[in-house]
Amino acid sequence: MDALELSRIQFATTTLFHFIFVPLILGLAVLVAIMETKYVRTGDRIYLRMTRFWGELFLINFALGVVTGLFLEFQFGTNWANFSRFAGDIFGTPLAIESLATFFLESSFIGVWVLGWNRVSQRVHLFSAWMLVLGANLSALWILLANGWMQHPVGEVIKAGKVHMVDFVAFFTNFYGWLKFFHTMFAGFTVAAFFVTGISAYHLLRHREREFFLRSFRMAAVFGLISSFMVFLVGDEHAYDVAQTQPSKIAAMESVWNTRQPANYYLLTIPYPGHNRNLVQTLAIPRGLSILATHSLSGKVTGLNSIPADQRPPVTPVYLSFRLMVALGTLFMLLGVMAVYLMRKPDLHRRRWFLWIMLAALPLPYVACELGWTVSELGRQPWIVYGLYRTAAGVSKNVSTAEALVSLLGLGLVYLGVTVTDIYLLTKFAKKGPPRELAQIIDLDEFRST
Repeated sequence: MDALELSRIQFATTTLFHFIFVPLILGLAVLVAIMETKYVRTGDRIYLRMTRFWGELFLINFALGVVTGLFLEFQFGTNWANFSRFAGDIFGTPLAIESLATFFLESSFIGVWVLGWNRVSQRVHLFSAWMLVLGANLSALWILLANGWMQHPVGEVIKAGKVHMVDFVAFFTNFYGWLKFFHTMFAGFTVAAFFVTGISAYHLLRHREREFFLRSFRMAAVFGLISSFMVFLVGDEHAYDVAQTQPSKIAAMESVWNTRQPANYYLLTIPYPGHNRNLVQTLAIPRGLSILATHSLSGKVTGLNSIPADQRPPVTPVYLSFRLMVALGTLFMLLGVMAVYLMRKPDLHRRRWFLWIMLAALPLPYVACELGWTVSELGRQPWIVYGLYRTAAGVSKNVSTAEALVSLLGLGLVYLGVTVTDIYLLTKFAKKGPPRELAQIIDLDEFRST
């Protein structure tokens, strides 16, 4: 492998590791804010305990996730300097806004939320929780608008071998970027919902804090049902937009080799990219792919054989990642429906078979998020800015193969260590459960009177 391939592996590795933390930050912040809102409105102490317990798990994930995000951005200057020179005028703008505005908003109010117990009023403390939610999601928005521009560049002009922003409104309203944001946001909500239901199921199986974890389970079940269906709805629109803007990606996602009009959707396909065809293709849904990709019964889907070979993404990993992601998304909707139905039964805590299912399902939304990111980034190849700038051109000229290998191994070990630490701490404190006495977590009289 040369420096280019090692740099690509390094960026993919750090991105996938970082994205283990991001979805839970986006979703759990919302759930914790809802829990605190219910406490402030009702005065029910169980909601306060829920806020503190789930908030503690959020803080662990947030603190370690920030570390992975900082390392990730440094690579634009070390391994991808040519890309930074080419696209810095556009790409740097959303990253600067994210760092100087939304991240500071997020980090400031998380300080108020963590240190403000007994120091600020209940309503100010609650306000800080919702501002934390706003900051976290705005931070994701600017990052994904930047990525959306790389996927579907708009509002730019190329001068002297560099892109320059000429229309910030076009950049900000890039439909691709907004679809990517909402798809990612609702995916994060789904991760958080299954995180809470899974841990709640664990404690219910062990007959611990029944009322506490039944309330947590019910709240997260409704949240998860809504978010999983929203992932599906936004994802459908996203697939349609991808078909219009990135025909090579949608062709790889469905392993379509020959242009078809109308195009059937095949439930079972085995790609055979070495011979530019599929080894197996059966169980057709007539016109199904035309409906998915064009929202028309007779829509045209461009095949990979109509695209130059040097502009095609790797078909097999993109196809398999997409199919597995869709299968998991369907499973989440089914589990969400079952959870909302069974949570209304008075004996939910006795339905051990279902609690075991929800516990086992806890890591699956993480897997789906990683698969989605794989589809998005691998499906864009060989472009780092789709249709404008190839990935091979973006790598730093002065980074040797040895240097790229050392940085890959070093960052890989750092990210692995941080991720293992995150899993260990989350598991430890999740299994421990909430404090039994409110006096262990907060002086209620002081909090009310502040």
